[in-house]
Amino acid sequence: MSVVTSPLALQSSHNPPVNRTAAAPAQRRVDSRLLLRDSRELVIEHLGQEYRLRRTRNDKLILTK
Repeated sequence: MSVVTSPLALQSSHNPPVNRTAAAPAQRRVDSRLLLRDSRELVIEHLGQEYRLRRTRNDKLILTK
């Protein structure tokens, strides 16, 4: 006869379970049309570097440095 122990039974009071989803910050969502408006390209400055976000003819996005 084998004994099956649930994962909850193995947790001690010294090591409470970690809820990783609660610790994750909420992800921001921005519509690309708001960023690009009427243009096909946007320059983003990040830590002193320039990146270009471009919309292709096929309406795909490309981010280049």
